[in-house]
Amino acid sequence: MDPSLEQARTLFLEGVAHYEAGRYAQAERQFAGALALAPGRPSVLTNLGAVRLKLGRPAEALPVLEEALHREPGNAETLAHCATALAELGRTREALPVFDRALAADPRPPALWMYRGTVLRELGRTEEAAASYRESLARGGDAELLAYYLAALEGGAPPQRPPRQYVQALFDGYAEAFDAHLVRTLRYDAPQVLVEPLAAAGRRFRQALDLGCGTGLCGALLRPLADRLTGVDLSGAMLQRARALGAYDVLQQGDVLEFLAGANEPFDVVVAADVFIYVGALDEVFARLAARMPSGGLFAFTVEESTDGELVLRESLRYAHSEAGLRRLAQQHGFRIAAIERRPVREDQRRPIPGLFVWMEAGWR
Repeated sequence: MDPSLEQARTLFLEGVAHYEAGRYAQAERQFAGALALAPGRPSVLTNLGAVRLKLGRPAEALPVLEEALHREPGNAETLAHCATALAELGRTREALPVFDRALAADPRPPALWMYRGTVLRELGRTEEAAASYRESLARGGDAELLAYYLAALEGGAPPQRPPRQYVQALFDGYAEAFDAHLVRTLRYDAPQVLVEPLAAAGRRFRQALDLGCGTGLCGALLRPLADRLTGVDLSGAMLQRARALGAYDVLQQGDVLEFLAGANEPFDVVVAADVFIYVGALDEVFARLAARMPSGGLFAFTVEESTDGELVLRESLRYAHSEAGLRRLAQQHGFRIAAIERRPVREDQRRPIPGLFVWMEAGWR
């Protein structure tokens, strides 16, 4: 065998081993090295594209996958990765026929039916999306995640909480472009709106908590008001960006409820901007905050507003909460509502999303 081809094969196999072990950066290096020695090999191109998808770089994955597909048009694995790359780039109309080709070549993978369902949901074809999710479920797909997707499409009693892996994957993949997308594209100003009245009150807070801190948009505003600032978020990628900001004394990765259950220190101000849309039912959050906040502590947060019930899971896969439900929770857990303001929380498809901006005071039992 040609020595360069033998070396390419070695690099390729090393890349596969790294990929299977979750060492994606190392896998990419080995696949790229194999491709340099054996240009145009469909298997190498497909694996290089797949690992770039894992690394959250669909724009770099797509060209090599398209080249692989040009060389092997009917390869089911390549078709699946190519469709996924198109979907992640927001090119849903182009992704759908590629998913269909992949499933025509091999209808067995439940994940493909699920991804196809998500593309259909984003295109507004909800009945077809639900059918695709059900096909995924029948083929052994993730039951918890698919039940969540189906509840958003078909109504009925919503799950009390979203699947943890859904929220974590969503924001890990969103971290790089999070700030620019929120502020410029979605016209997001919730941190400023929530924190401005806190700053105007002229209080100095000993312990501030930024629940679902993300990349730190609230943290930068809370820092001048607090002696100590803690941030918590489920996404490690988001926390990495928040850490670079330098505003937080403590950053902890975890679920909101898990963090509150394990926290020992009292927080005299808690802010949760655009967080509860991915939490769901808030009874336990209020109960645990009531136990952690001293009398007079301030709690400021946003929700998408529901007019159809206390808790609604929308087709967007975000939860909405009603004003009546929030008032019930406040009364039940000893919070006084200082103010509620109706205003859009962000835009979606250039349409304002109605929201509630809420400020409460703890310790009113």
